[in-house]
Amino acid sequence: MTDIIFQSALSIARALRKKEVSSVEVTTAYIDRIEQVNHKLNAVVMLDESVMAQARAADVAMEKDEVKGALHGVPMTLKDSHDTEGVVTTGGTKGRSNFIPSVDSTITSRLKESGAVLLGKTNTPELTMGIETENLVYGRTSNPYDHERTCGGSSGGAAAIVAAGGSPFDIGSDTGGSIRFPAHCCGVTGIKPTSGRVPRTGHIIPHGMGVRDSLTQIGPIARYVEDLALILPIISGPDWRDPAIVPMPLYHAEDVDVSSLRVAFYTDNGIKAATPETVAIVNSASAVLGDVGATIEETRPRAITEYDIAWQSIPNVDDSINRRLEVEGTIDPHPWTTAAIEDGNSMTAAEFGSLLEEIDAFRSDILGFMKDYDVLLSPTMPTPALPHGEIRSERLVHGSYTRPHNVTGWPAIVVRGGTSPEGMPIGIQIVARPWREDVAIAVAMVIESSLGGWKSPNI
Repeated sequence: MTDIIFQSALSIARALRKKEVSSVEVTTAYIDRIEQVNHKLNAVVMLDESVMAQARAADVAMEKDEVKGALHGVPMTLKDSHDTEGVVTTGGTKGRSNFIPSVDSTITSRLKESGAVLLGKTNTPELTMGIETENLVYGRTSNPYDHERTCGGSSGGAAAIVAAGGSPFDIGSDTGGSIRFPAHCCGVTGIKPTSGRVPRTGHIIPHGMGVRDSLTQIGPIARYVEDLALILPIISGPDWRDPAIVPMPLYHAEDVDVSSLRVAFYTDNGIKAATPETVAIVNSASAVLGDVGATIEETRPRAITEYDIAWQSIPNVDDSINRRLEVEGTIDPHPWTTAAIEDGNSMTAAEFGSLLEEIDAFRSDILGFMKDYDVLLSPTMPTPALPHGEIRSERLVHGSYTRPHNVTGWPAIVVRGGTSPEGMPIGIQIVARPWREDVAIAVAMVIESSLGGWKSPNI
């Protein structure tokens, strides 16, 4: 049973369907793994007491050939920002330390309806507002490849436990890189879908967030790219509560002809230069795509550099973090949350209007650039995962490779492309045109196949 915990969710689902293994056996193996590694990571902050009952019920249904869906009997963890009925959901903030939701979030409900078994919840910084994963409720999460280094944030607990083999997949959220940072730091894969693809109902940062509403997206984190393709359709589509969700078709990655794609790539965004090893790995990924016939060009949108300062102001320009703390009843936020509030700029109505115009101009410029390309490759961060605390001093520049794509709202995947001299994973960011998650997934599959993807940490 040791080997099965490192298999893909798709492989586990197939084995369960063939009755080669039971959900109870798989779930037990993952719980054993969590117990083995979590004291070193602090990634899983809450186990669902009903997990074995869920697994037994899945097995009974399987015996009767009553399969609920594509994830029937497959265990999962969920970031502690998603409401889970009957299971404490803190969102990393002290005002919700003992909050037990009475209903599931939309994505929790959809995953359960597809048959998934909830193992437990994974750590997040307060209100998901952090490039590192630490809060005043559960403390700090460490990187499975080096416990002295950050796992990234805000979906750091999710990425850390998935990388360590304690869960086949998790669901993160991403406002400025919060799926992609941890995927990069922990050597797994994750996707921020197109803005308007996945409902945020029941998430700690929900829909209806004013000027920042379009920034936050929800998407899967897994060890293998094939699991992104498996899970994304399950959680996508209107729930008739999140008003931003669009009933757009979700195309299939297997139908994408990668050899026909036009790929732009860059290794320096003009804000923070990447390490030589990161540059080499992005170059290798572009070469891999060239080898399969794609047209490759080294270039970057000039707007990536020119508009960065303007949209650094977006996350708290409307004081939304303070308002969220008030809603949750938190009177003593984490110092990093306080710093994020202080980063926000006070603006006149005229200045705010000018900012919105700059954002629209940025989106237009990027759209014009992508007229000639299907895919944009770049570093995810300019460095591998840093020692705990170091990234805080330069959090804005370290987020400068991911943040633009929250502003455009376009789909972006990170997949591991190599390893730093210190033994840390290095992820490649793959951005596609709006609503073309299939293209990003297809490209990620080619890169994963050629460059190796996830590698088990020594933990």
